[in-house]
Amino acid sequence: MTGPSRYDAVNVLGGPLEPCSTAPLTGFFRDGHCNTCAEDRGSHTVCAVMTAEFLAFSKYVGNDLSTPRPEFRFPGVRPGETWCLCAGRFLQAHDEGCAPQVRLAATHIRALDIVPLEVLNLYAVR
Repeated sequence: MTGPSRYDAVNVLGGPLEPCSTAPLTGFFRDGHCNTCAEDRGSHTVCAVMTAEFLAFSKYVGNDLSTPRPEFRFPGVRPGETWCLCAGRFLQAHDEGCAPQVRLAATHIRALDIVPLEVLNLYAVR
């Protein structure tokens, strides 16, 4: 039996998808990249640099990324670390004024199905 079929690893700039984070290990496939597939209902495609403000917001809206969960081999994410966010959560954070910075070369092109490139550019790490 094979796993989910990945979409091509292309970033929002049209180039090869760069790694987002291996420590902590991120991504829908937990391969360090914001790769995605049809089964990735949350579209974990935005490579974002975590901030304390965003982590608090995410916890408040029901997705606690900062608390370690050893039973899932999840160390928790800290400010300054990068993580593959759900595109919808990123857009929600943008609307609420607390979106984190984004690494465009590590953000999957499928993020554009949800978040306009103009919005991602507002938060691009330069």
